[in-house]
Amino acid sequence: MTDEWRCPACGWRVDRIDGFPAFAPSLAKGNEGFRAGYFSELAGLEEKNFWFRGRNRLILWALDRHFPGASSFMEVGCGTGYVLSGIRRAFPEMKLRGSEIDASGLGFAARRVGNTELIQMDARAMPFREEFDVIGAFDVLEHVEEDEAVLGQIYAALKPGGGVMLTVPQHPFMWSQQDVAACHVRRYTKSELIGKLKRAGFRIQLATSFVSLLFPLMMISRLVTKQAPTDPMSELRLGGGTNALFESIMNIEAMLIKMNIHPPFGGSLLTVARKP
Repeated sequence: MTDEWRCPACGWRVDRIDGFPAFAPSLAKGNEGFRAGYFSELAGLEEKNFWFRGRNRLILWALDRHFPGASSFMEVGCGTGYVLSGIRRAFPEMKLRGSEIDASGLGFAARRVGNTELIQMDARAMPFREEFDVIGAFDVLEHVEEDEAVLGQIYAALKPGGGVMLTVPQHPFMWSQQDVAACHVRRYTKSELIGKLKRAGFRIQLATSFVSLLFPLMMISRLVTKQAPTDPMSELRLGGGTNALFESIMNIEAMLIKMNIHPPFGGSLLTVARKP
């Protein structure tokens, strides 16, 4: 493929939807993994929400620590571009690409992140081979039934020696209507995710829980919503004081992780792995 996504051999060109290259156009305007109507509210909440801010800091730290020489990065399931915008600020020289199965999110990402190619794509059928130094998928795998197929595609799209960074919701016993409303198909155990990464060919570099110090509060919240219908955005709509307090707690937790103190439990799991 050329930069214009045209095959020089046969002349085939990729479709475009809303101005973005579309590799899975039949899924671009509706799929079971995410409700496109959430993108608009999500774009307004991420910058202020403690969880997104704390997760971004961990992602940037892990990217710098484990892949200091990386020059190319692709985010699978980039949503509104919040993670990519953080990477762009921290690593301005890095070549970035973002993908999203639902084209509705790409317009938000384009407005948020400059100098970044954005494409519509099904992560189960990625149009790349040995292309990237690092690929990230942040709270994406839990939306996909065929998560091992996605890991296999990520492995194929990485250069030899490249790596993958993942965040996923943790602990199946925490399953509630909040997960159903968010279109999750699973919550992971650490051993489950590590096993799937190893079967895909990866070598594990890091696996740590986070949202650990706040885990008791999260457990109470999930017990309340265990059966009751819920709004997946409700946990994100917090007042300024609560957000500031929770962010301070997550900052303490991040310091412990950076000191190689990894809590055995937490609402989320960060994993870093490398392709030999």
